[in-house]
Amino acid sequence: MDRNPASRCERIDVRGLQYNIRHWGPDGAPLLFMLHGWMDSSPNFQFVVDAFESAWHVVAPDWRGFGASEWLNRPYWFADYYGDLERILDHYSPDEPALLVGHSMGAAVASIYAGVRPARVARLAMLDFLGLQPTRPGDAPARIANWLDALKDAPRMRSYRDPAELARRLVLADPRLRPERASFLAHNGSRVRADGDVEMACDAWHKVISPYLYQVEEVMACWRAVEAPVLLMIADQGYVRDRFANAPDDYQRRVACFRHLQIVQVADAGHNVQHDQPEQVALALERFLLGD
Repeated sequence: MDRNPASRCERIDVRGLQYNIRHWGPDGAPLLFMLHGWMDSSPNFQFVVDAFESAWHVVAPDWRGFGASEWLNRPYWFADYYGDLERILDHYSPDEPALLVGHSMGAAVASIYAGVRPARVARLAMLDFLGLQPTRPGDAPARIANWLDALKDAPRMRSYRDPAELARRLVLADPRLRPERASFLAHNGSRVRADGDVEMACDAWHKVISPYLYQVEEVMACWRAVEAPVLLMIADQGYVRDRFANAPDDYQRRVACFRHLQIVQVADAGHNVQHDQPEQVALALERFLLGD
């Protein structure tokens, strides 16, 4: 059974928004920042924290529009996450380069930031993420049109009668997710709506795709500027495997951007490695973060 040591939360101002910051561990322990992915929130790292052998002071924000941080209830701009991360690092680690662990979107933010501010990052771990599908200039008209169409009606999240129904849905989406872990996420990563139903604690506006194209060459230029050691954890049945299964040259081109890269495979895991195999993730992270 998972130990589930209690976390504690505080609210801080981050560039004019109220951010929820979750903490695990003693204040005097080594500081570790854990950055969640798209349509997730900070409680998703609970099981990795359970599996750590060493003492860490884990700082895990809910990104703007997720969890208990302030929601905009309108479209979001990805570049804001770089600014938010810098403000958080300035608040908690103003004088020391940071240890960053990011899953999916969190890895996208952290990896670009590590190239833009190399002196601010000591080590970087990316959980099952190596960039998105390239876009083409010809995609722009349809992309912008789709964004304009999406602005006409406010998006909504799927709702559930109670956390138990949400937990069953989480297990259905990820059969590797243990029922007790699904229950924890359903209770700690959701919110109760005004009508009494339950929904994941994510602003539905995050589901509206950006009108801007994904510029992979710009992303790779940032990766080439990363000076910190990098750990890439790849799930054997996750996003990176699916994305690059038929594009080995693209995969090699991307991993070659990082000067100091280690790659670790996570067995019997989908994209949410922190849910599926937290023990493997914790072991690999501690070996990497402690310099083994």
